[in-house]
Amino acid sequence: MNIQNIETFQIAIPLHKPFKTALRTVTVAESVVVKVTCDNGIVGYGEAPPTHVITGDSLASIDYAITKIFKPLLLGESLRNREQVFERLYKSAVGNTSAKAAVDMAIYDCIAQQASMPLFEFLGGYSSTIETDYTVSVNHPDEMADDAQQYIHDGFSILKVKVGKDKIEKDIERIKAIRKRIGGHALIRLDANQGWHAKEAVRAIQKMEDLGLDVELVEQPVKAYDVEGLKYVTENTQTPIMADESIFSIHDAKRVLENGAADLINIKLMKAGGIHEALRIAKLAHIYGIGCMVGSMIETKIGITAAAHFAASQPNVNRYDFDAPLMLSEDLIEGGIAYKESDIELGVGIGLGIEKINDKFIVD
Repeated sequence: MNIQNIETFQIAIPLHKPFKTALRTVTVAESVVVKVTCDNGIVGYGEAPPTHVITGDSLASIDYAITKIFKPLLLGESLRNREQVFERLYKSAVGNTSAKAAVDMAIYDCIAQQASMPLFEFLGGYSSTIETDYTVSVNHPDEMADDAQQYIHDGFSILKVKVGKDKIEKDIERIKAIRKRIGGHALIRLDANQGWHAKEAVRAIQKMEDLGLDVELVEQPVKAYDVEGLKYVTENTQTPIMADESIFSIHDAKRVLENGAADLINIKLMKAGGIHEALRIAKLAHIYGIGCMVGSMIETKIGITAAAHFAASQPNVNRYDFDAPLMLSEDLIEGGIAYKESDIELGVGIGLGIEKINDKFIVD
């Protein structure tokens, strides 16, 4: 089974409501979709959204990397020698992790189809159903409480709350308002998206602990490069601390894990460069006895399906942040994962199970 062609096209889908974090505001989900065709007729799909403030990737850079760098290297390559294919892909350019992830997931889609297995079974098959959280964008405390209440009403029992955009006191007001509105049954996770400094993060988290706000974890409280600050927060709070933007590669993960700088890791395919590297990070974390979340950027159901299959395949991935397709006004694809409120079913289709792309959202 050899790679016969690699094609790209851009899509754009409006969101129901603006997605706001400490780093950015998104109103339209844009992405580069990749189609890998093999000489036996098997077709695999992947995608890469531009997330300038995290990965540095733009629509133009993603498309260029795939069509001008990866495609010439990979055409004609046999997927029976997939380790060589992935090595060529990852060594072909520095960075460009989202572009690599899109090609990587499309290749895995092809390989699993050739094996006549759903991708999560091909990768390990640990679980077939997972539960996602739902993200509360950073806004005025009352609006965030309204949103949180609505998501609970919609069937979600885990909320990922964005903070870190302005003063710590305001963030505490936000969590107090949400906890008061939804009561004590739902889980609340905080994501500061690098918005705090180490000492103020400790002060804020300790205050929330003293107030009994029952926060499950705090994700990336400090700047991505500040591993010492991340370690300081981890050592001086009772609430588990999760590293996200601090970890792109297995080398980043090794540094964080060796230094005890975080209690948990958030793996994203767009940071890692795809499933192949994400598997290495998950297995390293497993050696250290560290649990992982698998999250995403603002992606369509193509990217989230790939991430969900990876996440479900690994025993130490026990938290899932796959709500992005639910934020979109319409679905890009038929097939892939299926949502039943907060539960995600991976299905029985082979590969990623993608049946059809909705041409309506393709940008000319």
